[in-house]
Amino acid sequence: MGVEETTAPVANVPWQQITPDAARRLVIAAVEAFAERGYHATTTRDIAGRAGMSPAALYIHYKTKEELLYQISSVGHCLALRLLEDASSGEGTPADRLAAAVRAFTRWHAEHHTTARVVQYELGALSEEHLAEIVDLRRRTDRVVRGIIQQGVDAGDFAVPDLAGTTLAVMSLCIDVARWFGSERRRSPEELGGLYADLVLRMVRPAAC
Repeated sequence: MGVEETTAPVANVPWQQITPDAARRLVIAAVEAFAERGYHATTTRDIAGRAGMSPAALYIHYKTKEELLYQISSVGHCLALRLLEDASSGEGTPADRLAAAVRAFTRWHAEHHTTARVVQYELGALSEEHLAEIVDLRRRTDRVVRGIIQQGVDAGDFAVPDLAGTTLAVMSLCIDVARWFGSERRRSPEELGGLYADLVLRMVRPAAC
């Protein structure tokens, strides 16, 4: 592949659930092409060529290039939401669960930075209907993180005067990893997740702590 993930190829993130194999190959090829060239500069011929197919074969599985982007974005956002929901429902204090959420979210954006760049930064190319669905997933994701922080505030563990602003800061910190991680790897995804979890806990805890 022209673009590789940090620890696993694009094919394993998490496109194995897409069948048949030809449809999966097209999604993988689209991820590579969109990440390298951007959505608008990529043609269906580019995608089909990377997948080893003719341009006509693409339309058997996906009606449009935008439908491919929607598939990528939907799967990526659903996976991110699931990771955060698992962390939110875990055991421990709000601090434990917030740290787990940040570690998981950061690690995913680092390990799968190629896919994540497409998922996070090509939203403007989606149709109005598809964008509305993705925006709903993003709001649900935001609510999970906001809920953990609110629980910490209610328990007296966190001092957060601006809940919405703090949630945005936490989410942005994790998501931005996808933008730069592939070109600079001073830390592993695991190390970066631990670092960001520590930074976030320092952000939300009272100064006296």
